[in-house]
This record gives sequence, C-alpha cells and structure tokens, in this order.
Amino acid sequence: MITQRSAVMKISVLGSVLAVLCGCAVGPDFSRPEPRPTQGYGELPARLPHAGAADAEQHLVQGETIVDRWWVLFRAPLLNDTLALALTESPTLDTARATLEEARQAVAAASGALFPQADFGVSGTRERVSSETSTGQEHFLGNVFSIGPTVSFAPDVFGGVRRKIEQQAALAEVQRDELAAAYLSLTGNAVVQAIDIASAREQIDAVGDIIAVDQQNLDLTVMEQEAGKAAMTDVLAARSQLAADRALLPPLMQQLSAAGDALTILVGKTPAEWSPPAFDLTMLQLPTKLPVSLPSTLVRDRPDILASEAQLHAASAAIGVATAQLYPSITLTASWTRAAGAAGTVFDSANSLWSVGAGLTTPIFHGGTLLAQRREAVEAFRAQLDTYRQTILQAFGQVADTLHALEHDAKAIEAQREALDAAQASLELSQESYKEGQASFIQVLQAQRLYGQARLGYVQAKAQRYLDTAQLFEALGGAWKDWQDPSMR
Repeated sequence: MITQRSAVMKISVLGSVLAVLCGCAVGPDFSRPEPRPTQGYGELPARLPHAGAADAEQHLVQGETIVDRWWVLFRAPLLNDTLALALTESPTLDTARATLEEARQAVAAASGALFPQADFGVSGTRERVSSETSTGQEHFLGNVFSIGPTVSFAPDVFGGVRRKIEQQAALAEVQRDELAAAYLSLTGNAVVQAIDIASAREQIDAVGDIIAVDQQNLDLTVMEQEAGKAAMTDVLAARSQLAADRALLPPLMQQLSAAGDALTILVGKTPAEWSPPAFDLTMLQLPTKLPVSLPSTLVRDRPDILASEAQLHAASAAIGVATAQLYPSITLTASWTRAAGAAGTVFDSANSLWSVGAGLTTPIFHGGTLLAQRREAVEAFRAQLDTYRQTILQAFGQVADTLHALEHDAKAIEAQREALDAAQASLELSQESYKEGQASFIQVLQAQRLYGQARLGYVQAKAQRYLDTAQLFEALGGAWKDWQDPSMR
C-alpha cells in the first residue's frame, strides 16, 4: 500500500529527474555581439598642441587605464572633500541602489519556480445535501472540516522558467550598470560644477576690473567735457561702454549661483544646509597625462554600453520565454489531507486522504497569440541590437569630440595667452609713456581695459580646457569598476 509520505517523495524525485534530464532550454543562447573593428578615434596627435610656456602641456597616452578617483589628478583637497561628500550623501545613488536590489529580488522570485511549491490549507464548510429516498426527497445538513498540505511541481522541461530567470538576471545587470552610470554622472557633474564655480569667480573678477576702468574713463571724460576738451559724444560713448560691460556681470553672477546650487544638490544638501567651497582656477592643477582607452576597452568600461548590452541579453531571453509557451507544460501534484464531519475527529487515522496526480497541457489554438508574442520578442531583440550598436557609436563619437576639443583648447589658450601678453606689454608701455608725459591717462585706461578683456578671454579658455579634461575622464568610463561600493558586488 502506498503511503502519503512515499507518494510525496516519489513525486518530488520524479520532478527532480525531469529537471535534470531537460537541461536544454528553447530559444537562442545569448552571445555578446562582436564590436565593430576600429583602431582608434580618428587622427589624433600623441601630444596635444603646445599651449605656451606659461601653461601646462597635455599628453595623450593610448591604452592606459584611468586611475581610481580620477578627480584627485586636479590636486585640489577641497574638490576631493566635495566628491567624498557627494558619494556619501547623494540620494541619486541611494535610489539606484534600491532599484538594483529590487531587480535582484525579482531574480530570486523567478528562481522559486524551479522548485516544488508546498502549501498548507485549513478549511471548514457547512453543506446541504439532497437525495432521493423511498420516502421522498430528504435533505441533510452537515459540517466538513479538512486540513493538510499540498505539493505541486511544474518541471521546466522546455526551459521557459530558466529563460525567465535569465531575463531577470540580465535586467538586474542593467540596474547594476545604471548604478555605475549614476556614479559616473555624479562625479563628473560635481567636478564640472566645481570648475564652473572657479571659472565664474575669476571671470567676475576680470569683468569687475574692466568696469572699474570704464568708470574711471567715464569720470575723466566728463571732466574733460566740462573743461571743454571733449565732446558730449565722447561722454555718451564712455557711458555706453560702461553700461555694456556692466551687463556682462549679471549672467556671470547667475552662472556662479547656478553652479553652486547644482553642486549643493549633487552632494545631497539644500542651499540652507551647505555652501560650496570658493573654488578658483589657481587651486586646480591641470592633469597633463591623459589616458585614452582603446576602443575594445571602451565598450567594457562605459556603463551605458554595458547596460545596453544587458538589455540585449534580456531581449534574447524573452525570445526563449515566448518560445517555451508554444510547447506542452507538465504539472505534478500531491496532497494529503484529513477530512471529517466534526472538528474533533479530523485527526483520526480513518479520516486520512491522499492524492497524486500528473497533468499535461499543450497549446492547440490561441488565435495566433503565442506565435505573435514570439515574433514580437524577436523584433524587440532586433530593435535592441540596433540600439546597442548606436550606443557604441555615440560613445566613440563622444570620446572623439572630447579629444578634438582638447586639441582645440590648447590652440585657443595659446592664442589667448598671446593676446594677454600683448595687452600686458601694451599696458606697461602706456604706463611708462604716461609717466614721461608722452601719453594721456585715458590712453592708459584704454590699455587697462584691453588687458582686462584679454584676461577675461584667457580665463574662459583656461576654464574650458579644465572642463574638457574632466569630460574626457567621464567619457572614458571614469574607472567606475574601482568604486568600492557594496551594492556593486
């Protein structure tokens, strides 16, 4: 006689054997697409153009990896402290971490379908039963109480469950890469905002000097006009120049405020809780050694490329899930219950019931739904493949753009330095001529104003070079794999 325990053991063993025997899963096995063969990012010099004796010269080092916490290369302790605060307090990273954990729990939930499902049920009903007897129809009222476990198992014969787990695991990889992208974006934006603060502050100083010279020029012009040595048109021209230069100041003040507020948000604070340090370009050192990843390395270092690849993997697994629905499904069940008409007799040995069953369901006609779902999954995979390729192209383009920008930055800062040196020499000559009585003070002021304009252009070019350097580190992946965050493991 088969006992309840032996029946449950047999159904579990049978399910395990089926799971082992059907090791294959329908649908395509994912393989990483081969990247387009390329040797670099276009024709780029190994050494960027010389920016002049007063400015650092940058070198491109092909094939070298980016150092961990690349912003330390700017050698600014205040910048390092700001980034440390951002990595600790940023809600953006906390959100990405929670989303990653959510995706990992989805993998665990999908994996549960590989194992038998056991439940325990208790029920009580009151029933009315009618029956025909020799004396007529009689009605009986009674109670039925039952208690006991049930076990069910659906062997993953065609791999639909395993493909679903594969899909969820790939989606979890997407979220892991999104966390890496959040880290990269956070650190890159924080450095950019710090440079913007430094640039705005120096430009404000330069514009302030220009405005001061304009005011002196206007005062002198008014004095000369009152003395009959200058026309009213000269006064109006000086006043117009002062107003035009004053108009340069509010946008720079707004740039400073916006950069400060943005950096405050990046570190997870409100403007009332935290104020950014007073960065300036003199406290930042320009990194001179710029590592440039090979294209074959870039596709493994960019989080957006890895996330797109994981999305492609999930789309491939979805084809397997849809394909498995076209095949039969098997369900094995076993139950053991005790049922009786009175609660007190439920556990009597005579009231024990058990059952073992197996069922097979195969799709016959679903109006074309299952085939359409599979074709839908195939087309989704093709679309994601094109998205993956486009992501790689955009990454290569971004790196190439940044490298070209650095090349142009070096030429721009060289030209601005020449203009600054020429303006300074002209100012010194005007001052000497004024001391010797060979030039008017207005001519000195004009030379000072030209020097201020040259200084403003030089500050802008210098800041842009810092910005493009930071963006290059970000475009190359920012060494996010060295980030020691527990969620990334």
